[in-house]
Amino acid sequence: MIYIVTPVFNRKEFTKNYLLALQKQTDQNFKVIIVDDGSTDGTSTMIEEEFPEVILLKENGDLWWAEATNIGVRYAIKNNADYIMTLNDDTIPQKDYMENMIKWSRKKPLVLLGAFAIDALTNKPVFGGEVLNWKTGNYENILDKLTFNEQVGLHEVNVFPGRGLLIPVKVFQDIGFYDSKNFPQTVADLDFTCRAYSVGYKIYCNYDAKIGIYTEESGGVALVKNKSFKNYYNHLFGMRGGGNLKWFTVFTFKNAPKQLMVSYLLKGLAVRIFGYPIKWLVGK
Repeated sequence: MIYIVTPVFNRKEFTKNYLLALQKQTDQNFKVIIVDDGSTDGTSTMIEEEFPEVILLKENGDLWWAEATNIGVRYAIKNNADYIMTLNDDTIPQKDYMENMIKWSRKKPLVLLGAFAIDALTNKPVFGGEVLNWKTGNYENILDKLTFNEQVGLHEVNVFPGRGLLIPVKVFQDIGFYDSKNFPQTVADLDFTCRAYSVGYKIYCNYDAKIGIYTEESGGVALVKNKSFKNYYNHLFGMRGGGNLKWFTVFTFKNAPKQLMVSYLLKGLAVRIFGYPIKWLVGK
């Protein structure tokens, strides 16, 4: 059995549309766990009244993505899950999304499968997986290398975000849960897949399994798009900061190859510290 684990907080309409999309899946061989971390906008009440099939876990509002996800994962494993899927409430899975995830999981039962993301408003491809090049410090976009006809099936990567990731329970048993102590919000998903990859688990982006995403919804995107001194500070040090220096440094020491650790760290710090103001100055 697959358990889909989704933390939510005060995004009732996104959560509702997301759950409606899951109700329309052509393959219903899954259960949904919503971890509501103290929403005050009626999210839990809406779920209880309109989606009684959903497993609702209510928390107190002191969690972030990683530990909220861990709570859902632990519940799923306790209830005999075979696979965990981490999926965000600001996504719209296409009708055959779970069907195509399940199809490929049967062919490759001990791999991690990520989703092919398209823009929910335009249907244009947005994310098709990346390969982290430790030597250059760059994330190489797989999508850029594929023709339209090649955008099918599985394409191997070495990291993947938690947005639509199907994970065999055995992975959690082998490497543990998300590192919520070091990475309470962002980076936890990348750290998890790096750890899985390092012990031999293969990771693929499943181009047959599509989810729609709202590209402007990420807090980190807003910090970069709306440039200010406050947002620059939050970008480097905030809980939603995509360039959080502390988390990047810890991620590097945990996962980078020893011979490339110093160069990767220095390049990454430089990009995070100087990239934001440079783009600000040139108006990007």
